[in-house]
Amino acid sequence: MDGRIATWPNLISLVRLGCVPWFLYLLWGAERPAQAAWLLGLLGATDWIDGWIARRYDQGSELGKILDPTADRALLVAGAIALLVEDLPGAVHAFVWLVLVREVVIAVVTVGLAAAGARRIDVVWAGKAGTLAVMFSLPLLLLAHHLDGDWATPTWIGGWGFGIAGIALGYYAAAQYVPEARRALAEGRAARRHD
Repeated sequence: MDGRIATWPNLISLVRLGCVPWFLYLLWGAERPAQAAWLLGLLGATDWIDGWIARRYDQGSELGKILDPTADRALLVAGAIALLVEDLPGAVHAFVWLVLVREVVIAVVTVGLAAAGARRIDVVWAGKAGTLAVMFSLPLLLLAHHLDGDWATPTWIGGWGFGIAGIALGYYAAAQYVPEARRALAEGRAARRHD
């Protein structure tokens, strides 16, 4: 892990981040919800690519550790807000609020821990898998809402399947972060005392 900036994983994360406005434009500006859903699904599916390249080709960087989760969060929040604005069933809105509440709590705790001097906490597997599942769920639910005919029902089922798994994994990961956050805070404060 180093201070490199110009790496393939960082470029991929920047492209993913830059596609958020395109997704929103396709959904609301061009009024092409199916294309917007496919783009969001593609961006969610590529979530693992930057991490795999970083590990496989030793291109990990401190910037990448910030860019990758930032792109994930931006895509997730954009997708969630899109579903809240769309005229979807109340159960979908409740699911989206569960996603957003977790994201806000994690963000606030992360900033609070950093301000208190805690060392950085790495993402756990369950959190990454939960985010990926939610990133598949959001475009499927959005697409299902705009489909008619035979494909609508299996798309709803797929969206809910990924969504329920994503929420379960996400909240499980959040519970795992509690003891890790305590350790990170204690270690960060100890390291500052020794400096």
